[in-house]
Amino acid sequence: MLVALLVSFGAACGKRSPPLPPTERVQQRTESLSGIQRGNQVILSWPAPRRNAPDPSVQSIRRIDVYRLAEKPRAPLALTEDEFAARSTLIGSVTYDEIKNAGDSLTYTDNLELAGEPARLRYAVRYVNAAGQRAAFSNFLLLEPAARIAKPPTLIATGKEISENAITISWEPPTANIDGSTPVNLLGYNVYRVAETESEVNPAPINTALITGNRYIDQNFKFGETYRYLVRSVSLGTEGGQVESLNSNSITVSPKDVFAPSAPTAITVAAAPGRLSIFFPANPEADIAGYNIFRSTDPDLPKSQWTKLNGALLTRTTFQDEKVESGKRYYYYLTAVDQAGNVSPESEVVSEVVP
Repeated sequence: MLVALLVSFGAACGKRSPPLPPTERVQQRTESLSGIQRGNQVILSWPAPRRNAPDPSVQSIRRIDVYRLAEKPRAPLALTEDEFAARSTLIGSVTYDEIKNAGDSLTYTDNLELAGEPARLRYAVRYVNAAGQRAAFSNFLLLEPAARIAKPPTLIATGKEISENAITISWEPPTANIDGSTPVNLLGYNVYRVAETESEVNPAPINTALITGNRYIDQNFKFGETYRYLVRSVSLGTEGGQVESLNSNSITVSPKDVFAPSAPTAITVAAAPGRLSIFFPANPEADIAGYNIFRSTDPDLPKSQWTKLNGALLTRTTFQDEKVESGKRYYYYLTAVDQAGNVSPESEVVSEVVP
């Protein structure tokens, strides 16, 4: 009997259960809720969950609810979660599809009716899982939106935005604040540029300092690209910070290089038996592809009838002409060609006699 019991016990101890899958751990609360005012909007943002549970899991985050509480500006700052839950209003949600397709962050835009008494707004977000269970509130975000924020400017399409070295964007200033009041609360402007390959406006403007005039000259661009420009007015906020307006209308610009380089200059010719050597400095333009050199023994011959001496573009700033005859005078001129195929005006004609 003892032997049988020992065998039976030993068999039970040796049996192994299949391994259990790891428990899903889903971030159920954020402590990094932040936000800004832009025009009559408050734009909330927070980091997207680093990982979400599979769809069938009860832990799967199915939506994120957004709550707002309007308080008097000097109301006590301290507030418990229970007090906030009882007094706040559910103003909207981030959907499951938005959560799944989010990048590094999630956003929610609250459109405000800025009228009446000033108020302090307190926001929080709350994750809700597949079972409808609500997680704890996020941190509280508090801000006092300003009603006297300038409307956006109006961009003007002049048809003369593009020059060889810059794209110039112009606009008309706003005539009122978003609440209809005047004078306009205007500190200046920020300019934003969106490339054709970008889907969203970069969070940073392309100007390094606030623009106080009604135009911006963008010298950091490339020919052949397409850019969309928009401008935001900047106002003084309730707490002394800067508040941007909503986006202006946008202007799309597609700069093309149709600008010819300058004519080559300072061309010299050195004579030696059986050879004339032509020297010239490089053109100042950064996109020069090369040069063409033309020759004639008759300076009065139309330039279109002069002989082109090079096949491919010259990429050096010297040329040896050895197909010459002693005692003859030869005349030369050059043109520069840029990478877009634009040809410069003709240089001055230089000449020399072969010894």
